[in-house]
Amino acid sequence: MRVYLDNNATTKVDPIVFKKMEPYFVKMYGNPNSLHQYGSETHPALKEAMDNLYAGLNANDEDDIIITSCATESNNWVLKGIYHDHIHNGDKNHIITTEVEHPAVMATCKFLETLGVEVTYLKVNEKGVIEASAVEDAITDKTALVSVMWANNETGMLFPIKEISEICKKKGVLFHSDAVQAIGKVEVNLKEVDVDFLSFSAHKFHGPKGVGGLYIKESQPLTSLLHGGEHMGGRRSGTLNVAGIVGMGEAMKLAVEYLDFEKSNVKKLRDYLEDELLKIEDTFVVGTKEERTPNTILISVRGIEGEAMLWDLNKAGIAASTGSACASEDLESNPVMEAIGAEADLAHTALRLSLSRFNTKEEIDYTIEVINKAVKRLRAISSTYSYAPSWHKSGL
Repeated sequence: MRVYLDNNATTKVDPIVFKKMEPYFVKMYGNPNSLHQYGSETHPALKEAMDNLYAGLNANDEDDIIITSCATESNNWVLKGIYHDHIHNGDKNHIITTEVEHPAVMATCKFLETLGVEVTYLKVNEKGVIEASAVEDAITDKTALVSVMWANNETGMLFPIKEISEICKKKGVLFHSDAVQAIGKVEVNLKEVDVDFLSFSAHKFHGPKGVGGLYIKESQPLTSLLHGGEHMGGRRSGTLNVAGIVGMGEAMKLAVEYLDFEKSNVKKLRDYLEDELLKIEDTFVVGTKEERTPNTILISVRGIEGEAMLWDLNKAGIAASTGSACASEDLESNPVMEAIGAEADLAHTALRLSLSRFNTKEEIDYTIEVINKAVKRLRAISSTYSYAPSWHKSGL
């Protein structure tokens, strides 16, 4: 059996989405900016896709949704655009983010620091969540932007985005959220949550890879990252990926339609998997079930390196992931586990299991069986593991 439980990394394209995209590869393949029929015949599908994106985010007509290649591009665009508009050519010099952001935000902030930008990396609490009060305390009169993810890619923990947005509005500071892990799992309603910029990627909600978007509130000024044409109202140059946009629009429509299914069926499977794994001695899951996206588990199994567990799972046909990585002879620990203050040995044991609406009870039962066998095998050959009852399920 093959089981895919790495949906926070990428998702399968929904067959309905693929069917919607297919004609725009070989039949209606014209450049939408061309004046001839080959170009103009793509316009109705593009309009439908954009309407689906606006409806899915509950964005206003006067807001901009710009097509990008992915959320990495969108995140880079916001951070570098803010640098150009408000720091390099303005009187600000400060950006606030968190220590558990996606590398697309973290690495860009590190780059901006080399240009003289002051960046505050806010710490998370023991649950792996940033507290809104910490954002408010960090804002100064030099703060140009606050960038906080909607949901964490490792833990699935939901951040207090609405509270943070209200603080930023009160303080007159621009607010950006990377919503990659939220769309399709929880409601993202931009009429209720007042953000200035929001990033997303189609491949995280059963759309195609290579296409994403950046929401920009009410034509908020933002210097372009890519120059060379007048595409997307002059904001983002490059020939439109028609098939990708059509697919992303359809995927967004389905993501909204399946929200109740995520909250019920997917969450039920996730909770069942989690409850069964926590029966294993010396295991710990970051965050409570209700504080997370309904599909995600970040579990630590004491005494077992994450990579060793992945090896056993992969041999059994199960795809999962871990935030740690082997580089040469150095083992890097999961950054989120470090951020929440996990003991050094636990920071290497994190295993992320992320479900989707395509997973079945049979697959989850098989996964539970395989993990239990892997734990027994790996602990039997461990030279360091010994059972610690005082730690078991009691937290870090």
